[in-house]
Amino acid sequence: MESDTCDLSEGMSTERAYEAEPVPSLSETITARSLAVSFVLGVTLTVVAMKISLNSGFLPSLSIPACLLGFYLSRALIRLLEYLEVSHLPFTRQENTVIQTCVAACTTIAFSGGFGTFLLAMGRKSAGDDNVKYDVNVEEPSIPRMIAFLYLVSFAGIFIIMPFRKVMIIRHQLTFPSGTATAHLINSFNTPQGATHAKLKVSMLFKSLAGSLAWSVFQWFFSAGKDCGFKTFPTFGMEAYRQGFFFDFGMTNVGIGMICPYAITLSMLVGSAVSWGFLWPYIETKEGDWYPADLRSGSLSGIKGYRVFIGVSMILADGLFNFLSIMFRTSRTMTKRRKQPMSSAGGNVNQPFQHLIGEGPDMEQQKTAKSFDERRRAQVFLRDSIPNMITIGVYILLAALSTAAVPILYRQLRYYHVALVYLMAPLFTFCNVYGYGLTDMNLSSTYAKITMLVFGSWVGLRDGGVVAGLVACGIMMCTLSNGGDVMQDLKTGYLTLTSPRAVLISELIGTAFGCLINPTVFWVFYKVYKTGEAAGGDIPDVPYARVYRGMAMLSVGQDGLPRHSMLLAKIFFMLALALCMLRELASRWEWRVQAYLPSTVAMAVAFFVPPDMAIGMCVGSLVLWLWERTDPVEERMLSSPVASGLICGDGLGSLVSSLLTLTKATAPICIKFLSRGDNEKLDAFLAKMPAT
Repeated sequence: MESDTCDLSEGMSTERAYEAEPVPSLSETITARSLAVSFVLGVTLTVVAMKISLNSGFLPSLSIPACLLGFYLSRALIRLLEYLEVSHLPFTRQENTVIQTCVAACTTIAFSGGFGTFLLAMGRKSAGDDNVKYDVNVEEPSIPRMIAFLYLVSFAGIFIIMPFRKVMIIRHQLTFPSGTATAHLINSFNTPQGATHAKLKVSMLFKSLAGSLAWSVFQWFFSAGKDCGFKTFPTFGMEAYRQGFFFDFGMTNVGIGMICPYAITLSMLVGSAVSWGFLWPYIETKEGDWYPADLRSGSLSGIKGYRVFIGVSMILADGLFNFLSIMFRTSRTMTKRRKQPMSSAGGNVNQPFQHLIGEGPDMEQQKTAKSFDERRRAQVFLRDSIPNMITIGVYILLAALSTAAVPILYRQLRYYHVALVYLMAPLFTFCNVYGYGLTDMNLSSTYAKITMLVFGSWVGLRDGGVVAGLVACGIMMCTLSNGGDVMQDLKTGYLTLTSPRAVLISELIGTAFGCLINPTVFWVFYKVYKTGEAAGGDIPDVPYARVYRGMAMLSVGQDGLPRHSMLLAKIFFMLALALCMLRELASRWEWRVQAYLPSTVAMAVAFFVPPDMAIGMCVGSLVLWLWERTDPVEERMLSSPVASGLICGDGLGSLVSSLLTLTKATAPICIKFLSRGDNEKLDAFLAKMPAT
């Protein structure tokens, strides 16, 4: 997740500046204007989110671009209404929060909905030639089933976490760093200086988008044949190009590199060097000995088996370590914070449930905050009551509906499997959200992977355990991820004086948008761009779909794997675990070596994706580093809009290229790069041709 920080200070007291302004009502906060802007931005940013998720397997937070673009578009709409002399409500920071919440809820489904992970992993494209013994272990994606599944599983997590909103935000005062940064940005926008900064950022975003779009369309004119175009330029020589080490001149990876921390991009480069530079070329020399030589490239019995299971083992090691580490820190923090107010509360020991969900005498004490800002925010946050019995009842109703309907969509999973997932989900959601508030790390995918291993093993290979594990994984991921997101947005609402009821309604509306928009956008990538195919297509290889397919196959005990693949997986599991422990010790003891330790997950992702992606991301990081050295103030303010514009423009350029292809338009020029030897052979061949 992206942990954006904002340098714009709120001053000594933010709420003093807004003291004369009344807090808008629910009808003044959730308006037709905010919903229209949310829908437009939801569609636009979902394209960006989907492309990032399919390319890299993760999704940085888009809350900052959402609140920025929401502010700008709303102001532009207000100016239009004023020009037409149409009456309108004033635009407030609360309405800006509603727009941000709707858009963030919509775009997050690009990841939590499994389009680059569990949903695509069910299809035959991800399965490839992995010795699928039973057709019951393959389910092809379809829009009606995806939409129905998302509407069934995407709302439960929102309701089950609502009873804990007071204890997490008021009592324990969890930071939720990304939500806090978003709130600070929204508060700063609603000042004259903030409006100027917002206008400058949006201007840079559209300039970046236009430049990226123009560059993408320009490249199309030189791609008349196979292996033609600038994307085939052998940046580091022909031998490096054959191994995948080159810069493809695509702006998406450059933009992703500008968004991601330096440690992530450099870790991916290290992972690419270890895997594609040394490990895979060595294993390929064992073709015919360790694995058959006549296999297709997509078979898990060949080189793909090593790539998948070694990478999966590293991700599992990192997930296991982070899970245990955060659980330990969370439980220790909860114990400390629970003891402190209970010692001063006197007699609250006999009310554990009220204490847990944020009711009773302790919460009354929290209302007496120290500062004016805290008093004001707590007053608004506690004013709108959302009965816990209603939210819990809605969760039970949604769980029952999903329990009855999901087995109809995916016959491999029985009703008692789904019911058990929803019985486990509340505990996992609370643990995940509490850790999220402390560390800004959403571990929903880790819990989901554990669920997949358990249920896949339970169902078994013969009865469709691969698909059953992936579906159970999807239910858990959607529930936990959406629960974490709504608490993050509640923190933003708390800091901007937006009522919890408005945040909840906005979250539900944004999720409803996302359950319809995301499958539609994905279907465009899947059919037009041929996403997930082994060769060809704009996004030919979705790395995390292969990861999840490999995990699901491990859970059912899939055989036919290449020789020594499990041994290498165990070795890399232990190496990844050792690296995680070393990084934790370096962080705890503040060793200087901490800055040079790579990220385990980023290295593991590089084992799946070709090195050109890591190289493109490093180019983006290099641009960001040079910009930071020349003008750090401008870099902090404008780097995120520029990166978002690069990604949007490249996505739109790919869409234009695809539409040209669908109309059977052909590029006029083919630019191709050959080695010196191939070039001499071509010259000799052309010399023998008769002159015309």
